[in-house]
Amino acid sequence: MEFTVVLYEVSEHIATVTLNRPEKLNAVTYEMGEQLQAAFDAARRDPAVRCVILTGAGRGFCAGDDIAAAWGDPRLEETLRQLRDVRPPITPQVATMLAFPKPTIAAVNGAAVGIGMDLALLCDLRIASERAKFSEAFVKLGLMPDVTGLWRLPQLVGLAKATELLFTGDMIDAAEAERIGLVSRVVPQEELLPGARALAVKIAANAPIAMRYVKEGVRRASGRSYDQLGELAAFVGNGLAHLFTTDDHREAAQAFLEGRQPTFAGR
Repeated sequence: MEFTVVLYEVSEHIATVTLNRPEKLNAVTYEMGEQLQAAFDAARRDPAVRCVILTGAGRGFCAGDDIAAAWGDPRLEETLRQLRDVRPPITPQVATMLAFPKPTIAAVNGAAVGIGMDLALLCDLRIASERAKFSEAFVKLGLMPDVTGLWRLPQLVGLAKATELLFTGDMIDAAEAERIGLVSRVVPQEELLPGARALAVKIAANAPIAMRYVKEGVRRASGRSYDQLGELAAFVGNGLAHLFTTDDHREAAQAFLEGRQPTFAGR
């Protein structure tokens, strides 16, 4: 697929995915959704990619749906038909990002509204510039949030705060987002991408197979009760049994004995 309204670049084990409609604050169209999905599919298939950064071009991260372009698209009727099914599927882009096996970082450079906030929520980590703003604005448009807002947001900020944000559609700034745990840090605008890349480099330097198990473990552990820990323990046990057999583990052990940094090959 040709990337136009989404840009895709890989360098030093890091894929940078950039929403690229800056004149519209990167508001989402059907084409952008398709290209975003294609970019994450490409990063998943590429063994050289160990971490992904998602950001926006210009002064916005993503201002939500492009109401004129997306809601006026004839493909919307087919989407609505699928949603009327007894068991409609998860939104394709959401499903792709939820299932993505490698670490992801959202570098939120401006407004992240509606689906834009959801895209940030779908990443494992979020770094915000001081200009970032967030809103689950669906109720203001007479709509409801996707599974991302209903499921992921409460995991990050707690049920009470998530409910407040979902019920009001209020916009919060970067400082408030950091205070409630929505983002892990706030940095000056000029330091956003360098900071996100520095974090991605640190993550990418670790053993790729182990990183995938850690990410899946965090996903499986979230929201479990005490009596459900047996399933998580089985995942941990099976995971460790495999990881002890990898070349990466042997390299890490040998590097420790030799007093050097390990070099991981993802095997």
